Amino acid sequence: MNELPKIPTVFIELIDQVFEVEKKLSAISESNSINRNINRMKEIFENIFSTPSETEVGLSYHNPIGEFYNDTRTDLEASIAGNSTEDLVIKEVIKPIIRYRNGSHTRIIRKGVVVVETKTINV
Repeated sequence: MNELPKIPTVFIELIDQVFEVEKKLSAISESNSINRNINRMKEIFENIFSTPSETEVGLSYHNPIGEFYNDTRTDLEASIAGNSTEDLVIKEVIKPIIRYRNGSHTRIIRKGVVVVETKTINV
């Protein structure tokens, strides 16, 4: 894969804002028309560095909410809520994982920032 290009900070800040709007939309019913706009912005970022000779080059983000967490994950910086460090689940995403993609190759350009806590089992 080619060397990772310098990613302008403003792109990272814009992705963070799109992520925050998307999080807030999840609490609103009838958000379909706004979701279309969010999805279009995500598509623009996914191809922001594409050229006619190099397609599918851009940025994407991943919201890991609800995923299991352990200390071997290299894509996250986590704060642990509570005392236990077993059966951890991501309960809050402060910043999403941002990746640079060039064709089928991806690289993390910013780790996600999350809060994790022990998975609660309903008995």
